[in-house]
Amino acid sequence: MSRKKHIIVGIDPGTRITGYGVIETDLRSFTPLDFGCIRPSPKLSLHERYGIIHEGIEHILDSYPIEAVSIETQFVNRNVQSALKLGMAKGVALVAATKRKIPIFEYAPKKAKLAVVGSGSATKEQVQKMMQTLLNLEEIPTPEDAADALALAITHANHIKPVGVHV
Repeated sequence: MSRKKHIIVGIDPGTRITGYGVIETDLRSFTPLDFGCIRPSPKLSLHERYGIIHEGIEHILDSYPIEAVSIETQFVNRNVQSALKLGMAKGVALVAATKRKIPIFEYAPKKAKLAVVGSGSATKEQVQKMMQTLLNLEEIPTPEDAADALALAITHANHIKPVGVHV
């Protein structure tokens, strides 16, 4: 009996680098379909960068039969301006998914690290190495934002309950 395959995209939003990672899973193993980052030029205005991030996310969502978007919850630090800019980058990704009626799931960075490395305080390098291992990649996924996005996709896959299984 073949298992249902799920295609999930993880998104690590940012105004300078937005990481993405698309995986396919049967809930037992993970296959990377695509990963990388959207990197608008820092010379562009914030408005133009948001437009490029939105277009990039739309392209990814239109390139695969995505069933779920797993996105990092907003990290709030002391710099309110940074938090607002990050929130806007996340917002353009959410709009792209919402327009396509793709369900959205949010996970805190610590939860994603815990899900894939086993420690919520794992380093970026540890996440990258674990993504290489879990996805049987020849090289460590770079940039680290892409590895974080792959981790977010796997985090969501780990939360999907197999059909017919009652807990």
